[in-house]
Amino acid sequence: MLYRKMDSTGEELSILGFGCMRLPQKGGRIDEERATRQLRHAIDRGVNYVDTAVPYHMGTCEPFVGRALSSGYRDRVKLATKLPPWETNTREDMDRILGEQLDRLQTDHIDYYLVHALDGNSWVKMRDLGVLDFLERAKSDGRIMHAGFSFHGDLPAFKEIIDAWGWQFCQIQYNYLDEKFQAGTEGLEYAAAKGLGTIVMEGLRGGLLGRNVPPEVRRIWDEADVKRTPAEWALRWVWNRPEVHVILSGMNDEGHIAENLRIADEAPPDSLTDRELELVRRVAGTYRGLMKSDCTGCRYCLPCPAGVAIPDCLQGYNNKHALRDKRAGMMYALFVGGAFSGTPALASLCTECGTCLPKCPQNVPVPELLKEVAADFEGPLFPVKTWLLKRMMAVGQWRGKRGLARAGQSSSQDP
Repeated sequence: MLYRKMDSTGEELSILGFGCMRLPQKGGRIDEERATRQLRHAIDRGVNYVDTAVPYHMGTCEPFVGRALSSGYRDRVKLATKLPPWETNTREDMDRILGEQLDRLQTDHIDYYLVHALDGNSWVKMRDLGVLDFLERAKSDGRIMHAGFSFHGDLPAFKEIIDAWGWQFCQIQYNYLDEKFQAGTEGLEYAAAKGLGTIVMEGLRGGLLGRNVPPEVRRIWDEADVKRTPAEWALRWVWNRPEVHVILSGMNDEGHIAENLRIADEAPPDSLTDRELELVRRVAGTYRGLMKSDCTGCRYCLPCPAGVAIPDCLQGYNNKHALRDKRAGMMYALFVGGAFSGTPALASLCTECGTCLPKCPQNVPVPELLKEVAADFEGPLFPVKTWLLKRMMAVGQWRGKRGLARAGQSSSQDP
């Protein structure tokens, strides 16, 4: 594992951080046994930065992380979590929320504490409520070690927030498709010039850059002298920047974890050649021509008053058109149409109330896109497709139960 020293905190951090927003699930909940095994394996391999937050996994992530970091693992990592502005309405709320987080995480301090998902408006709200005084006091009494913020606004707001106080670090969305999006490269360089450490989220843009690569993109990668997976290209591109200290990866698959750990052993800054950087630029341009939505699946738009599974709808739309996923229609019917859960969460249920719009860090025009999604996926045969999938699942469940019963009978008859 490679490490980079964050001068503002004086600490050596693993260049790969374990992001806990997309942990493996079973039955709609965190698969605790598997997720614990994955997290501890990553720590055993050298990962020392673990990131969570109040809303992850609908409020169940912090308690899980607290349990997973028992048995000595808490002492081996720098733990990061965040103060949610949308749940903060008074100065007293800040102390209350932090106290609850310490309890849920089973710890007496947070190493890296962030004000969550700031933009221009939420920054003004939190500033006026006294968040800077709160952070000063929490640092002085040892409840938090280092103070920072995560960001989902525009570049002027990013610079304003940085200049307002002595932040030690920030967390920004950054990948080869987002050089000019939100804080972007200019913001990354501005933060570094001001002495802030930088944590990067969405290095794979919600996984989009690492899976189901379209032929147009694959042909460009195939031109490289050194052959790498698409995920490795994306991660190495971010790690190539010396200003970046940690990339958070929402790892939930053993194979992906192994690949990320391998790359994190081999990716120093300034290691990509000019030719390789040009290949990445060409790939970025190709992707931009294919995408239908900028959604990264962060799920901040939820819950939707009309019950629309907004990220799943938009992800399916991108999967079909940018990633050329031939299963996108079936997956939409299965997971959004209600074939799996029994409760439809279709794009066509959108009432255009606009509740999602101010919540979206990417400023995605959600209602407008949901109309396109409905037109694309929900044709006249869609109810039939959903019904057939439900029947197929019912038959599969019946066969599975029958197989288990037979196995039980067989074992009971063994001598």
